[in-house]
Amino acid sequence: MANLVVKVKRTDNKVHFEGVSDTNPSIEIPFDYASPLGNGQGFAGLEILLISFAGCVSTTVVFLLSGLGKHISSYMASAEGIRTEHPLSLKEICFHIYIESEDVTGVDMENIIKQAEAISPVWQAVKNNIIVETTFELRKVQQEVS
Repeated sequence: MANLVVKVKRTDNKVHFEGVSDTNPSIEIPFDYASPLGNGQGFAGLEILLISFAGCVSTTVVFLLSGLGKHISSYMASAEGIRTEHPLSLKEICFHIYIESEDVTGVDMENIIKQAEAISPVWQAVKNNIIVETTFELRKVQQEVS
């Protein structure tokens, strides 16, 4: 049985994300929080769990980085669920974050991921049942001149 892969991408300057699954790439699922953090702008079983995990952790990461005054030019994340057959469930989530920024550092990301693990509600919901492996990739972009 193949692993599941979902991706979420930040689509505004707050915390609105759109998620897609590799098995349903033409169907976008919006994620957002109520104002003022977001704009308040709804799949099946394990896929929705993965998208929920990726969306929730991504919201936490962006919120925490913004709280540090960091600038995010682009954010995307992917989550791969390693499945078991009997019972059918997830045994592991491989979560990878891609960020383009002028000022986010690797140390920032290591600290933010630790904080996200401690406060992200969906991460808290799965952490005693599913192993989570998190990695990140940073791409430095030049500061925009006004």
